[in-house]
Amino acid sequence: MAKEHAADATMRSPLGRVRGFGSAHGGTHHWLLQRLTSVALLPLTLWFALSAASLAGAPYEVTRAWIAHPFNAVLLLAAIALAFHHTAAGMQVIIEDYANREWAKVAGIYGIRAICWLLAIASALAVLRIAV
Repeated sequence: MAKEHAADATMRSPLGRVRGFGSAHGGTHHWLLQRLTSVALLPLTLWFALSAASLAGAPYEVTRAWIAHPFNAVLLLAAIALAFHHTAAGMQVIIEDYANREWAKVAGIYGIRAICWLLAIASALAVLRIAV
């Protein structure tokens, strides 16, 4: 009797036992990328906020010249890429935690990724159009 109870005391879900699947082991990578993007975004956000404040009230030509400077363009592109990647990863966690149906999770995750990709590409093209 004790052996039967020990066999049933597994941490796997009934569906996991039937399928033979365990954990996907993808959480650590996702968690680490979230932390790395947030650490990288800290100085970029500070740089951008201070730069935007210094450009407040500047004429259009001055702002355009600031974006066209190679150093600023590279930092803007990095900030765009990291911000949209960080946003998509964070929204994925929210969807995984709160969506009840598997199709809703999949649709939500792919929808958020598509929106983030499109906005990142549009933002990057705007910077590149000015910088190049």
